[in-house]
Amino acid sequence: MQYEPVIGLEVHAQLRTRSKVFCGCSTRFGAPPNSQTCPVCLGLPGSLPVVNGHAVEMAVRAGLALDCRINRRSLLARKNYFYPDLPKGYQISQYEEPLAVDGRVRLVTMDRGTPGNRGTLRELSVGIIRVHLEEDAGKSIHAARQDTQVNLNRCGVPLMEIVTRPDLRSGREARNFLDYLRRVLLYLALCDGNMEEGSLRCDANVSVRPLGKTSLGTKTEIKNLNSFRFLNKALDYEIRRQIRVLESGRQVVQETRLWKEDLEETRPMRSKEEAHDYRYFPDPDLLPVVISADRLDQLRNDLPELPGERARRFGSQYGLDQSDAFVATRTPEFADYFEASAKSAGSPKTVLNWMVGDVTHRLKRDGLGLRESPVEAADLGALIRLLDDGAISGKMAKGVFDRMYETGKSPGTIVREQNLSQISDRSELETVVSGILDSHADAVERYRNGKRGLLGFFVGQVMRQTRGQANPKMVNELLRKMLDR
Repeated sequence: MQYEPVIGLEVHAQLRTRSKVFCGCSTRFGAPPNSQTCPVCLGLPGSLPVVNGHAVEMAVRAGLALDCRINRRSLLARKNYFYPDLPKGYQISQYEEPLAVDGRVRLVTMDRGTPGNRGTLRELSVGIIRVHLEEDAGKSIHAARQDTQVNLNRCGVPLMEIVTRPDLRSGREARNFLDYLRRVLLYLALCDGNMEEGSLRCDANVSVRPLGKTSLGTKTEIKNLNSFRFLNKALDYEIRRQIRVLESGRQVVQETRLWKEDLEETRPMRSKEEAHDYRYFPDPDLLPVVISADRLDQLRNDLPELPGERARRFGSQYGLDQSDAFVATRTPEFADYFEASAKSAGSPKTVLNWMVGDVTHRLKRDGLGLRESPVEAADLGALIRLLDDGAISGKMAKGVFDRMYETGKSPGTIVREQNLSQISDRSELETVVSGILDSHADAVERYRNGKRGLLGFFVGQVMRQTRGQANPKMVNELLRKMLDR
């Protein structure tokens, strides 16, 4: 029997606020344990929370970008459970009346490629059930042969939870959707998207059913997947595991599981909770969140150009195909740099190739981002224009780029200082080529007798004599013409 996976995601994104969602404590990452706490986020008696209005508006902007209906009145609720890293004994979240509901994301995703092939693009439509605001819990640290330690710095850090409909059908689709969602959050400047630091993490609900059936199978939840690779691998494993269970005649158990990377398998964590297990009720210390119609219109009008829209514009404005436009819009910084370079260069495809290759390689090697690049976007464009105009060769361009990266100088300055202008004067090159052929008469004779591989030898001689400044295309053309006389 063939089976179809059914997958829905619950994505938690940390909002980029300076203070926590219900108090004034800092959200800075990496502070000493328990140094960013106060009576409110510790849940001490008599302390009262006050909602962070900026966090509310950030979550609303995400809902708008995901084509959700925004509830102008929403409730903050208590989600009750007990764990050492939750000092209040409950988490403030939203349940019956969240900020945003009923959204839809239509995206173009890139399937897994092969060496030399970026992959194929296809459209994917994913429903959004809800977007709501909540606070994070602390962090329990379970060290071997030591008592469990608790760091409460994250208590009260503002989170936005985005819950999808079960519209995904493979680990690869889930990975591609999460990648696109991360792009949207980066374009909105709502989340830094750093999965290693826990700023973006994901729970996945997955079940399988016989192909062609519409009823859902029994689902399991995989918790705290903090990388695209782990999400993809965990889902692929869990799909295979559930199929094995069903084919053996057993039933899938509804439970929460953890991905064990060292074993490359999911393991049971606990039985799956239902909403009633958390005993949700409206928080009596917090008023309903109300957004005015005017403010909602202003937030909608202030939305930036999102990655899907920008990719479509790059296709029409810069002549990029869907695959290249997808790559060019990977982050707002990458897209901004590309666009600024393309305007200077006049050859957008060449700009993208350089950015994916030389620029990314050098920055990654030095642990830098595009904003810290020693090479300005306009200067990269100017370099590519010199190359396209035939002023310098491809090999020269690589050397000029290295000097640009090391010194921050413009390509024109470096070309002048090092006298690197490419020789493209036809009569001058004819003289050089003729002299080379005259001085290597034996090699010329062997070439004309069938040793065509000697063409590279002659090219090398010309380039050596011109210190690499001869136009390679013109050199090849002249050599072929003179040798084939």
